[in-house]
Amino acid sequence: MDVTQICRKAHNAQYELGAMSADKKNEVLRAVARSIVASKDEIKVANKVDIDAAEASGMTRAMVDRLLLTDERIALMAEGVEQVATLPDPVGEVCDCWDLDNGLHIDKVRAPLGVVAVIYESRPNVTADVFALCFKSGNCVVLRGGKEAINSNRALYKIIADTLAEHGANSDVIGFIDDTSREGSAMLLKQGDTVDVVIPRGGDGLKKFVLANAVMPVIASAGGVCHIYVEKSADIAKCIDVIDNAKMQRPSTCNALEQLLVHVDVADKTLTMVADRLKGRCRLVGCKRSCEILRAKGYEIAEASEDDFTKEHLDYELTVRVVDGTAEAIDIVNANNTKHSDAIMSEDKQAIEQFTAKVDAGCVYVNASTRFTDGFQFGFGAEIGISTQKLHARGPLGLRQLTSEKYVVRGDYTSRK
Repeated sequence: MDVTQICRKAHNAQYELGAMSADKKNEVLRAVARSIVASKDEIKVANKVDIDAAEASGMTRAMVDRLLLTDERIALMAEGVEQVATLPDPVGEVCDCWDLDNGLHIDKVRAPLGVVAVIYESRPNVTADVFALCFKSGNCVVLRGGKEAINSNRALYKIIADTLAEHGANSDVIGFIDDTSREGSAMLLKQGDTVDVVIPRGGDGLKKFVLANAVMPVIASAGGVCHIYVEKSADIAKCIDVIDNAKMQRPSTCNALEQLLVHVDVADKTLTMVADRLKGRCRLVGCKRSCEILRAKGYEIAEASEDDFTKEHLDYELTVRVVDGTAEAIDIVNANNTKHSDAIMSEDKQAIEQFTAKVDAGCVYVNASTRFTDGFQFGFGAEIGISTQKLHARGPLGLRQLTSEKYVVRGDYTSRK
């Protein structure tokens, strides 16, 4: 089936799904969650093909980890689908209502976007997360994953589509594009007659490609150049745990720490403790002042290039920079981030207020790891991506962010005068 046919089938199925009851959607989602767990061996077989190919291609350890599906990760994937089933259904929710003097009653209600296309890279759990959120919010979805995870994605798609059919739902509400080439993506991006919105979920290159080629609206969801700024009043010992978590827990994710900024007054202590904690685990690159501090103490650190200060490493590598104050830190963050997630570590209320008010990002943290930028962590059940733009949604894209609004106007055979 070609891209045009897949999108047309999803377009035709959207009206049936949009009218499906919340109980029915929840029934299907719970069945999909059970099917994922029951099919874990099948999923792991397909995933091993992807992992073997990735390792043979020389993919980095961190990027291979993005592809890997273990029993625990498959269980978490199913749990995410199950959690979406427990969330309130946004479709049909009355956001506002009022009466007019002419006798009309107006309800502003939530409505599905229609058909959502998602182009994503590497992580196969996205297949299940995106389906669950789109299905619950009444949207059909067309999926186009990356070549690195094609076998895992295909296995998950088949499990979902088969479960839909088994439970009396139209399996056309989910479409899957096998063509992982740029040409396949370009063809999808031309389906403006049948696809209402496209969401890129991957690196900056993918975002730019989608924005340049899409004929339908785009919700940009791309990579994360995430910063942590250690302000001079911070509890440094506690900061080290947060930095370790933000950088090392899963360095290949878009919410992992990439850029560490440290106030000059606490730079010696902070950088020494960071180097001690990350020694042998993570490569450090830094500004001239960072290099002078750490090399004087015998630590290994490479001098950063200009590119390193704007780089999404997605690996066991961290850029460090010494700054003279909060104002400079804010300027650096706003100049180099991707509007994703940035954090301040501080006990100074004025510095915190300055940072949270002025940093331009979807998520701004105070004394917490950037790794929390995640729909599951935010209580959304799952997320379709992290929007790094300002219209029509920003930050984690959950159920509500996958709906629009429409007006239902009731009269008594009322005509306009």
